Amino acid sequence: SGGAMAAAPRSFSAAEVRARCAQGSCLVRCRRRLYDLSGFVRLHPGGEQLLRRRAGTDVSAALDGPPHRHSANARRWLEQYYVGEMESGDEQVPLGRAGSRRTAPGPGSSGSGGCGLWGAPGPGSDLVDWQKPLLWQVGYLGEKYDEWVHQPVDRPIRLFHSDFLECLSKTAWYVVFIVWAPVVLYLSWVSYTSLAQGNTRLFSSFTTEYSIPVHKYFFPFIFLLGMFLWSLLEYLIHRFVFHMKPPASNYYLITLHFLLHGQHHKSPFDSSRLVFPPVPASLVIGFFYGVLRLMLPEVLGLSVFVGGLCGYVIYDMMHYYLHYGSPKKGSYLYGLKAYHVKHHFEHQKAGFGISTRFWDHPFRTLIPEETFEKED
Repeated sequence: SGGAMAAAPRSFSAAEVRARCAQGSCLVRCRRRLYDLSGFVRLHPGGEQLLRRRAGTDVSAALDGPPHRHSANARRWLEQYYVGEMESGDEQVPLGRAGSRRTAPGPGSSGSGGCGLWGAPGPGSDLVDWQKPLLWQVGYLGEKYDEWVHQPVDRPIRLFHSDFLECLSKTAWYVVFIVWAPVVLYLSWVSYTSLAQGNTRLFSSFTTEYSIPVHKYFFPFIFLLGMFLWSLLEYLIHRFVFHMKPPASNYYLITLHFLLHGQHHKSPFDSSRLVFPPVPASLVIGFFYGVLRLMLPEVLGLSVFVGGLCGYVIYDMMHYYLHYGSPKKGSYLYGLKAYHVKHHFEHQKAGFGISTRFWDHPFRTLIPEETFEKED
């Protein structure tokens, strides 16, 4: 009549934990609290290392050991995988190898042995109703929105009431490649063959005598220029549009921010929302094509555009891989994945480069190197 009481946490014996780990599960513990990271650990930089020492790893070492210390958001994230408690007396039993190093507890921890209880709220205590579309709710969060949207969760998001609009807002990663790669190839062929006709000249609208012919062999360099310009545009959009802080009093700007990028920071592993769906993408791509047509001779503008379009496709594929790929430890992509994870969980106001960190250097938005600790 008054509602069912919350079920007591399940108890696990040390032998049961060892058995589950032997079957392929990845269980970690913090004192008596036990967490099942089996479905998530491979997505995290260094997760493969944790899998190799997964037999009941003490989470205090796993969280604060190599390859880097974890943020308060990472600690809150952990609570989503809580499965129960170790049986009384078994919490001190060594269940397997743990990291050899301890560091000071990060923000949000209790300070007791490098681990603490980080108080993940129950379903009824969240600021939104996850059973309903979120897009129309977030605008009412006001001054609470910015903190809420930067506390990530591992659950899918529904934006719209309409199934049709919801379908247009999501896509699988390979759809981007299937749709846009043929466009890149076709427009590259059109650009090259048009330049081969020898009719394209720079500055012809100002002077015919000193105008500069654009040879067909210039196409690869123009294409690369387009990719370079895209990388700058990617950085600027990510930093100044996607990471704008909407006024707390403006319902519509908060809603727009959540639609553009806030949803991704709230649920960074929602696989259907990691790349730009083709229908809305075509509107944005068409806009930039129109701008280039106004600024440059037709064929030259098309050549720059197709290079930029190729850069966009690489960017979207890279972004998906940084979330779901497992790059080899020590590789460039491994470092980039760790960099992007830091952006999501700890440094949301830095680390805006995705396919490259290049622009974070001149704009002074690099994530501090000291946050990437070296292994012992």
